[in-house]
Amino acid sequence: MPTTGKPPATTRARRPELPPIGTAHDASRAPARHRFLEWDDYRVEREWRRYEGTPLRDLYRELRERFLLRNRSVGPGRSLEVGPGPGRFTHLLGSGGDRVVLLELSRAMLGRIRSEAPRDKPISLDLVQGDAVIPPFREGRFHQVVVLGNVLGFAEGDAWELLSRTAALVAPEGKLLLEFVAGPGERSRYLHRLPPGAIARLLAAPLRAVQPRVEREGFDRIRERDKGSRRFRRISPAELRTALRAAGFEAREVLAVAPCLGNDQSRLTAVRSVPAAWCRLLELEESVGREPERQLHAAAILLAAERTMG
Repeated sequence: MPTTGKPPATTRARRPELPPIGTAHDASRAPARHRFLEWDDYRVEREWRRYEGTPLRDLYRELRERFLLRNRSVGPGRSLEVGPGPGRFTHLLGSGGDRVVLLELSRAMLGRIRSEAPRDKPISLDLVQGDAVIPPFREGRFHQVVVLGNVLGFAEGDAWELLSRTAALVAPEGKLLLEFVAGPGERSRYLHRLPPGAIARLLAAPLRAVQPRVEREGFDRIRERDKGSRRFRRISPAELRTALRAAGFEAREVLAVAPCLGNDQSRLTAVRSVPAAWCRLLELEESVGREPERQLHAAAILLAAERTMG
Protein backbone atom coordinates (compact mmCIF):
# COMPACT_ATOMS: atom_id res chain seq x y z
CA MET A 1 0.00 0.00 0.00
CA PRO A 2 1.19 3.61 -0.44
CA THR A 3 3.63 4.89 2.16
CA THR A 4 3.59 8.57 1.24
CA GLY A 5 3.59 10.82 4.28
CA LYS A 6 4.37 9.85 7.87
CA PRO A 7 1.71 9.32 10.50
CA PRO A 8 1.35 12.39 12.70
CA ALA A 9 3.07 12.13 16.07
CA THR A 10 0.85 11.65 19.09
CA THR A 11 1.26 11.29 22.84
CA ARG A 12 -1.95 9.33 23.38
CA ALA A 13 -1.46 5.88 24.89
CA ARG A 14 -2.43 2.60 23.22
CA ARG A 15 -3.18 4.22 19.89
CA PRO A 16 -3.57 1.71 17.02
CA GLU A 17 -0.61 1.74 14.67
CA LEU A 18 -2.29 2.22 11.29
CA PRO A 19 -0.34 2.33 8.04
CA PRO A 20 -0.79 5.69 6.30
CA ILE A 21 -3.61 5.89 3.76
CA GLY A 22 -2.61 9.29 2.43
CA THR A 23 -0.47 12.30 3.04
CA ALA A 24 0.05 13.78 6.45
CA HIS A 25 -1.84 16.86 7.59
CA ASP A 26 -1.72 19.70 5.09
CA ALA A 27 -2.94 23.13 6.18
CA SER A 28 -3.94 23.95 2.62
CA ARG A 29 -6.77 21.42 3.00
CA ALA A 30 -8.46 23.43 5.74
CA PRO A 31 -11.29 24.83 3.55
CA ALA A 32 -12.93 21.38 3.41
CA ARG A 33 -13.41 21.47 7.17
CA HIS A 34 -14.56 25.07 7.07
CA ARG A 35 -17.33 24.26 4.59
CA PHE A 36 -19.01 21.98 7.10
CA LEU A 37 -18.57 24.40 9.96
CA GLU A 38 -20.37 27.09 7.98
CA TRP A 39 -23.36 25.07 6.79
CA ASP A 40 -26.65 26.93 7.15
CA ASP A 41 -30.27 25.72 7.49
CA TYR A 42 -30.71 25.47 3.71
CA ARG A 43 -27.77 23.10 3.32
CA VAL A 44 -28.93 21.06 6.29
CA GLU A 45 -32.37 20.62 4.71
CA ARG A 46 -30.81 19.66 1.38
CA GLU A 47 -28.65 17.06 3.12
CA TRP A 48 -31.70 15.55 4.81
CA ARG A 49 -33.47 15.22 1.44
CA ARG A 50 -30.44 13.66 -0.23
CA TYR A 51 -31.92 10.21 0.46
CA GLU A 52 -35.54 10.77 -0.58
CA GLY A 53 -37.63 11.97 -3.51
CA THR A 54 -36.36 9.77 -6.39
CA PRO A 55 -35.90 6.01 -6.94
CA LEU A 56 -32.13 6.54 -7.06
CA ARG A 57 -32.14 8.19 -3.64
CA ASP A 58 -34.47 5.50 -2.32
CA LEU A 59 -32.06 2.82 -3.51
CA TYR A 60 -29.06 4.44 -1.85
CA ARG A 61 -30.98 4.97 1.39
CA GLU A 62 -32.44 1.46 1.57
CA LEU A 63 -29.11 -0.25 0.85
CA ARG A 64 -27.54 1.69 3.71
CA GLU A 65 -30.44 0.94 6.04
CA ARG A 66 -30.25 -2.79 5.29
CA PHE A 67 -26.47 -2.74 5.82
CA LEU A 68 -26.86 -1.06 9.22
CA LEU A 69 -29.57 -3.46 10.33
CA ARG A 70 -27.34 -6.43 9.42
CA ASN A 71 -24.18 -5.10 11.05
CA ARG A 72 -25.10 -2.84 13.95
CA SER A 73 -24.25 -3.89 17.47
CA VAL A 74 -27.13 -5.42 19.39
CA GLY A 75 -27.46 -5.14 23.13
CA PRO A 76 -26.79 -2.46 25.73
CA GLY A 77 -23.82 -0.22 25.15
CA ARG A 78 -22.65 3.12 23.92
CA SER A 79 -22.43 4.00 20.20
CA LEU A 80 -20.72 6.90 18.47
CA GLU A 81 -21.73 8.33 15.10
CA VAL A 82 -19.12 10.56 13.51
CA GLY A 83 -20.42 13.20 11.11
CA PRO A 84 -24.10 12.24 11.36
CA GLY A 85 -25.27 15.30 9.43
CA PRO A 86 -28.97 15.83 10.19
CA GLY A 87 -29.28 12.31 11.60
CA ARG A 88 -30.71 10.43 8.64
CA PHE A 89 -29.54 6.99 9.88
CA THR A 90 -29.11 7.67 13.59
CA HIS A 91 -32.33 5.91 14.61
CA LEU A 92 -30.93 2.61 13.27
CA LEU A 93 -27.79 2.61 15.40
CA GLY A 94 -29.14 1.32 18.68
CA SER A 95 -31.88 -0.60 20.38
CA GLY A 96 -33.94 0.20 23.44
CA GLY A 97 -31.95 1.75 26.27
CA ASP A 98 -28.82 2.46 24.20
CA ARG A 99 -26.98 5.76 24.38
CA VAL A 100 -25.82 7.20 21.06
CA VAL A 101 -23.25 9.99 20.96
CA LEU A 102 -23.25 12.19 17.84
CA LEU A 103 -20.01 14.02 17.00
CA GLU A 104 -20.60 16.70 14.36
CA LEU A 105 -18.67 19.76 13.16
CA SER A 106 -21.75 21.77 12.17
CA ARG A 107 -23.90 23.39 14.85
CA ALA A 108 -26.73 23.72 12.30
CA MET A 109 -26.65 19.95 11.74
CA LEU A 110 -26.85 19.27 15.45
CA GLY A 111 -29.87 21.57 15.67
CA ARG A 112 -31.65 19.55 12.99
CA ILE A 113 -30.91 16.28 14.78
CA ARG A 114 -32.88 17.53 17.76
CA SER A 115 -36.01 17.97 15.65
CA GLU A 116 -35.67 14.79 13.57
CA ALA A 117 -34.84 12.31 16.34
CA PRO A 118 -37.64 9.68 16.48
CA ARG A 119 -39.79 10.23 19.55
CA ASP A 120 -41.07 6.66 19.67
CA LYS A 121 -37.61 5.05 19.95
CA PRO A 122 -36.05 4.97 23.41
CA ILE A 123 -32.51 5.99 22.46
CA SER A 124 -30.65 8.60 24.47
CA LEU A 125 -28.80 11.08 22.24
CA ASP A 126 -25.76 13.04 23.37
CA LEU A 127 -24.90 15.82 20.89
CA VAL A 128 -21.28 16.96 20.75
CA GLN A 129 -19.91 19.64 18.44
CA GLY A 130 -16.34 18.69 17.62
CA ASP A 131 -13.78 17.35 15.17
CA ALA A 132 -13.20 13.61 14.72
CA VAL A 133 -9.51 14.26 14.08
CA ILE A 134 -9.27 15.32 17.73
CA PRO A 135 -12.25 13.51 19.34
CA PRO A 136 -13.04 14.46 22.95
CA PHE A 137 -13.41 10.85 24.10
CA ARG A 138 -11.16 8.29 25.71
CA GLU A 139 -9.96 5.31 23.68
CA GLY A 140 -11.97 2.10 23.75
CA ARG A 141 -15.08 3.83 25.07
CA PHE A 142 -17.64 2.74 22.45
CA HIS A 143 -18.95 -0.68 21.51
CA GLN A 144 -19.81 0.73 18.08
CA VAL A 145 -18.44 3.60 15.99
CA VAL A 146 -20.23 4.56 12.77
CA VAL A 147 -18.72 6.85 10.10
CA LEU A 148 -21.13 7.22 7.15
CA GLY A 149 -21.41 9.80 4.39
CA ASN A 150 -17.79 9.66 3.16
CA VAL A 151 -16.54 11.57 6.20
CA LEU A 152 -13.19 9.86 5.65
CA GLY A 153 -12.93 11.16 2.09
CA PHE A 154 -13.91 14.70 3.02
CA ALA A 155 -11.17 14.70 5.67
CA GLU A 156 -8.73 14.77 2.72
CA GLY A 157 -5.21 15.23 4.14
CA ASP A 158 -6.46 14.31 7.61
CA ALA A 159 -7.94 10.98 6.48
CA TRP A 160 -5.21 8.89 8.11
CA GLU A 161 -5.52 10.73 11.40
CA LEU A 162 -9.32 10.53 11.40
CA LEU A 163 -9.26 6.79 10.75
CA SER A 164 -6.66 6.25 13.44
CA ARG A 165 -8.54 8.25 16.04
CA THR A 166 -11.95 6.73 15.34
CA ALA A 167 -10.55 3.19 15.29
CA ALA A 168 -8.97 3.81 18.68
CA LEU A 169 -12.37 4.65 20.17
CA VAL A 170 -13.75 1.14 19.52
CA ALA A 171 -13.73 -1.25 22.47
CA PRO A 172 -12.44 -4.83 22.11
CA GLU A 173 -15.02 -6.94 20.24
CA GLY A 174 -16.70 -3.69 19.21
CA LYS A 175 -17.68 -2.70 15.67
CA LEU A 176 -16.53 -0.03 13.24
CA LEU A 177 -18.90 0.78 10.35
CA LEU A 178 -17.44 2.94 7.59
CA GLU A 179 -18.49 4.46 4.28
CA PHE A 180 -15.96 5.68 1.73
CA VAL A 181 -15.47 6.22 -2.01
CA ALA A 182 -13.14 4.25 -4.27
CA GLY A 183 -14.08 5.44 -7.79
CA PRO A 184 -16.80 6.85 -10.03
CA GLY A 185 -19.07 3.80 -9.82
CA GLU A 186 -20.20 1.07 -12.22
CA ARG A 187 -23.29 -0.33 -13.92
CA SER A 188 -24.18 -3.66 -15.51
CA ARG A 189 -23.82 -3.85 -19.30
CA TYR A 190 -26.59 -6.42 -19.49
CA LEU A 191 -29.15 -4.43 -17.50
CA HIS A 192 -28.18 -1.15 -19.14
CA ARG A 193 -28.92 -2.41 -22.64
CA LEU A 194 -32.41 -3.64 -21.71
CA PRO A 195 -35.43 -1.31 -21.89
CA PRO A 196 -36.65 -0.10 -18.49
CA GLY A 197 -39.86 -2.15 -18.61
CA ALA A 198 -37.96 -5.31 -19.51
CA ILE A 199 -35.76 -4.96 -16.43
CA ALA A 200 -38.80 -4.70 -14.17
CA ARG A 201 -40.17 -7.92 -15.69
CA LEU A 202 -36.78 -9.65 -15.57
CA LEU A 203 -36.41 -9.04 -11.86
CA ALA A 204 -39.52 -11.09 -11.23
CA ALA A 205 -37.31 -14.13 -11.89
CA PRO A 206 -35.25 -15.79 -9.12
CA LEU A 207 -31.89 -14.18 -8.40
CA ARG A 208 -29.99 -17.23 -9.65
CA ALA A 209 -31.52 -16.72 -13.10
CA VAL A 210 -30.43 -13.08 -13.36
CA GLN A 211 -27.10 -12.71 -11.59
CA PRO A 212 -25.03 -15.10 -13.77
CA ARG A 213 -25.98 -13.14 -16.90
CA VAL A 214 -25.16 -9.85 -15.20
CA GLU A 215 -21.74 -11.11 -14.17
CA ARG A 216 -21.02 -12.77 -17.51
CA GLU A 217 -21.55 -9.59 -19.57
CA GLY A 218 -19.53 -7.47 -17.15
CA PHE A 219 -19.68 -3.87 -16.00
CA ASP A 220 -18.85 -0.41 -17.31
CA ARG A 221 -17.55 2.43 -15.23
CA ILE A 222 -19.84 5.42 -14.90
CA ARG A 223 -18.47 8.48 -16.63
CA GLU A 224 -15.99 10.38 -14.48
CA ARG A 225 -17.13 13.77 -13.29
CA ASP A 226 -14.90 16.79 -13.64
CA LYS A 227 -11.97 16.00 -11.34
CA GLY A 228 -11.54 19.68 -10.61
CA SER A 229 -14.97 19.79 -8.96
CA ARG A 230 -14.31 16.79 -6.71
CA ARG A 231 -13.67 17.97 -3.17
CA PHE A 232 -12.84 14.72 -1.43
CA ARG A 233 -10.24 11.98 -1.69
CA ARG A 234 -10.75 8.42 -2.85
CA ILE A 235 -9.50 5.44 -0.90
CA SER A 236 -8.61 1.96 -2.07
CA PRO A 237 -10.68 -0.80 -0.39
CA ALA A 238 -7.61 -3.04 -0.11
CA GLU A 239 -5.64 -0.18 1.42
CA LEU A 240 -8.28 0.48 4.02
CA ARG A 241 -8.72 -3.17 4.94
CA THR A 242 -4.96 -3.53 5.40
CA ALA A 243 -4.91 -0.51 7.67
CA LEU A 244 -7.77 -1.82 9.78
CA ARG A 245 -6.23 -5.26 10.05
CA ALA A 246 -3.05 -3.68 11.39
CA ALA A 247 -5.17 -1.98 14.06
CA GLY A 248 -6.69 -5.28 15.18
CA PHE A 249 -9.88 -5.25 13.10
CA GLU A 250 -11.33 -7.92 10.83
CA ALA A 251 -13.74 -7.00 8.04
CA ARG A 252 -17.12 -8.75 8.36
CA GLU A 253 -18.84 -7.27 5.32
CA VAL A 254 -17.69 -5.05 2.46
CA LEU A 255 -20.40 -3.85 0.09
CA ALA A 256 -20.19 -1.79 -3.09
CA VAL A 257 -23.35 0.33 -3.29
CA ALA A 258 -25.48 -0.11 -6.43
CA PRO A 259 -23.04 -1.62 -8.95
CA CYS A 260 -25.86 -3.06 -11.11
CA LEU A 261 -28.04 -0.10 -12.08
CA GLY A 262 -25.70 2.61 -10.84
CA ASN A 263 -27.36 6.02 -11.24
CA ASP A 264 -29.67 4.98 -14.10
CA GLN A 265 -32.80 6.95 -13.20
CA SER A 266 -35.09 5.69 -15.99
CA ARG A 267 -34.53 2.01 -15.25
CA LEU A 268 -34.72 2.57 -11.51
CA THR A 269 -38.04 4.35 -11.94
CA ALA A 270 -39.47 1.40 -13.86
CA VAL A 271 -38.29 -1.10 -11.25
CA ARG A 272 -39.52 1.06 -8.36
CA SER A 273 -43.07 0.87 -9.70
CA VAL A 274 -43.11 -2.92 -9.19
CA PRO A 275 -42.66 -3.78 -5.49
CA ALA A 276 -41.56 -7.36 -6.12
CA ALA A 277 -38.98 -6.24 -8.69
CA TRP A 278 -37.69 -3.58 -6.30
CA CYS A 279 -37.13 -6.13 -3.54
CA ARG A 280 -35.29 -8.39 -5.98
CA LEU A 281 -33.13 -5.48 -7.15
CA LEU A 282 -32.03 -4.80 -3.58
CA GLU A 283 -31.04 -8.46 -3.22
CA LEU A 284 -29.18 -8.39 -6.55
CA GLU A 285 -27.30 -5.20 -5.69
CA GLU A 286 -26.21 -6.67 -2.37
CA SER A 287 -25.17 -10.01 -3.81
CA VAL A 288 -23.13 -8.47 -6.64
CA GLY A 289 -21.83 -5.68 -4.41
CA ARG A 290 -20.07 -8.15 -2.10
CA GLU A 291 -17.78 -9.33 -4.88
CA PRO A 292 -14.29 -7.81 -4.44
CA GLU A 293 -14.12 -6.89 -8.14
CA ARG A 294 -17.13 -4.57 -7.78
CA GLN A 295 -15.50 -2.68 -4.94
CA LEU A 296 -12.47 -1.46 -6.89
CA HIS A 297 -14.32 1.42 -8.60
CA ALA A 298 -17.43 1.77 -6.45
CA ALA A 299 -18.86 5.24 -5.90
CA ALA A 300 -19.71 4.21 -2.34
CA ILE A 301 -18.47 1.32 -0.21
CA LEU A 302 -19.89 0.22 3.13
CA LEU A 303 -17.52 -1.70 5.40
CA ALA A 304 -18.27 -3.40 8.72
CA ALA A 305 -15.30 -4.47 10.85
CA GLU A 306 -14.96 -5.98 14.31
CA ARG A 307 -12.12 -5.28 16.70
CA THR A 308 -10.69 -8.72 17.45
CA MET A 309 -7.52 -7.53 19.19
CA GLY A 310 -6.96 -4.84 21.81
